[in-house]
Amino acid sequence: MARFLIELWEAFRIASRSLMAQKLRSLLTMLGIIIGIVTVTAMFTIITGLEREFEDSLAMLGTNVLYVERYAWFTSPSEFMKQRSRPRIDISLADEIRRQARYVTAVAPTQQTVRPVKFEGRALYGVYTQGSTTDITRVMDVNLESGRWYTEFEVQNGAPVAIIGANVAEELFPSEQPLGKHIRIGGYRFDVIGVMARQGKFMGMFSFDDQVQMPLTTFRSCYGRFRDARIEIRAATAEVLDDAEDEITGIVRAARGVDAMAENNFSINRTEMFEEVVGRVKGITYAIGIFLTSLALVVGGIGVMNIMFVSVKERTKEIGIRKAVGAKRRAILSQFLIEAVAVCLIAGLLGVSASAGITEIVARFIPAALAVDTIALAFGICVGVGIVFGLVPAWNAAHQDPIDALRYG
Repeated sequence: MARFLIELWEAFRIASRSLMAQKLRSLLTMLGIIIGIVTVTAMFTIITGLEREFEDSLAMLGTNVLYVERYAWFTSPSEFMKQRSRPRIDISLADEIRRQARYVTAVAPTQQTVRPVKFEGRALYGVYTQGSTTDITRVMDVNLESGRWYTEFEVQNGAPVAIIGANVAEELFPSEQPLGKHIRIGGYRFDVIGVMARQGKFMGMFSFDDQVQMPLTTFRSCYGRFRDARIEIRAATAEVLDDAEDEITGIVRAARGVDAMAENNFSINRTEMFEEVVGRVKGITYAIGIFLTSLALVVGGIGVMNIMFVSVKERTKEIGIRKAVGAKRRAILSQFLIEAVAVCLIAGLLGVSASAGITEIVARFIPAALAVDTIALAFGICVGVGIVFGLVPAWNAAHQDPIDALRYG
């Protein structure tokens, strides 16, 4: 074992000298490997970022939650046009579900609109505005930074009170406390009674911090009673989510008078639908990334093989001398194989360094991190490419006849 380690160290030292002697040639050889490593690490970084963003976004929507709505979340344009003819969802469905369902713990009817929010000379446009009942706090994971949620008494009496999102508070009240202030939402005056904790964006798009919540009765009196509603329902546990969906489907069909042979004239949406979409995005990213990575690594591997054949040819006489003084095939083989692996490892180090910079850019848009296992995978790939594409030149060097090698040149 000691002898093998000495031979290994000697091979590494000779390989390092060879690489340093031909810096430009070695760098050009590494380019394909560098591109391949950057591609594979960037792919995993993006996928990791998507998964983290997805998990955080689902947490915002709430766990074990079903949504009874007029439209399905993900559908084709033709199917969407068919769904436009469906009757509106009425808030009275919430009472039917609450009364009959056995697998649910909370039911909250909601209605939404988009309105400008103003305070004195400052304004924020396109703010998501939602009205609901106090049960919404049992359906969704609601966290307040300050203040309180509206009460059942305020819902019953249509009180002009509102809870604002973190961005709304920051934009309208940059240097003062928003609680107790009077704001205007679409022309109507409201008292700010609460500020929600910062939540971030859903899948990097819609910000949960640009919203206003108010009692449903207040919403309907200000912005119209004949809007589409959405019934948000929390199932008792994840295990009974499918049973809850089947149960709610039957309740809603009966309440809307849907014939036994007719299709549903409503949709029940659930967060798992996003998992399917994210899964497709991940699959496409993997396919593109693997193709580009394989292409770059094959090109880089061919470059490594070519440069190793040149290196073997240039050092044919050296091989002959080493064999003449007793060097074994194993020593020659390991010398050139280590040189090939060293070229790939240095390329991998440069590729990982470039990927770290790319990760910093990606992290500005989605959560992203260059994980340790991704770095380990990158270097593992480098070792594999070095062995696969360096084996044939190293084998040829190890099996050269010493007499012919000494005559070369």
